[in-house]
Amino acid sequence: MQYPEAIGRLIESFTKLPGIGPKTAIRLAFHVLDMEEDDVLTFAKSLVSAKRDIKYCTVCGHITDVDPCSICTDSHRDETVVCVVQDSRDVIAMEKMREYRGKYHVLHGAISPMEGIGPEDINVSSLLTRLQENEEITEVILATNPNIEGEATSMYLSRLLKPTGIRVTRLAHGLPVGGDLEYADEVTLSRAMEGRREL
Repeated sequence: MQYPEAIGRLIESFTKLPGIGPKTAIRLAFHVLDMEEDDVLTFAKSLVSAKRDIKYCTVCGHITDVDPCSICTDSHRDETVVCVVQDSRDVIAMEKMREYRGKYHVLHGAISPMEGIGPEDINVSSLLTRLQENEEITEVILATNPNIEGEATSMYLSRLLKPTGIRVTRLAHGLPVGGDLEYADEVTLSRAMEGRREL
């Protein structure tokens, strides 16, 4: 069916979002038509604001609107432990459990030779620089996702960090293999953190 141009563009925009197929995109586009204009403008401003105002922390790589982020500047957090995660959503998932009080480092991806993603394509070099510049760090927890890419990234980082003398641990297998950290519940994350092991 041929939609008016404005609706067609809106539908096409919605289909660019992850998990949104053509039917859902159509339903969302027609929902927008039924919304009050003020609500639509607020929604549009929120999208633009998120894109313009959110940046990455220059210390850890987590999303923030102030640099460095609130986690990096929190003096009550343990400076000796850094938890390495793939994505900012993983930081949020870890923070929900309220038990980990160290710092973070966000890789923004995982090593995936099949997709042509190597160590140079993720945030590894800044992690190495951070570890060299901060002698207080005594442990790095590798909290990459328990899938093929996450395991490959974990093993690569483990081999890279072992010679530095810093203790390298991995989250225990309380997390399901093939799952994503951001979808794990607080109890599973808590048990995985407690049972982390040396690599």
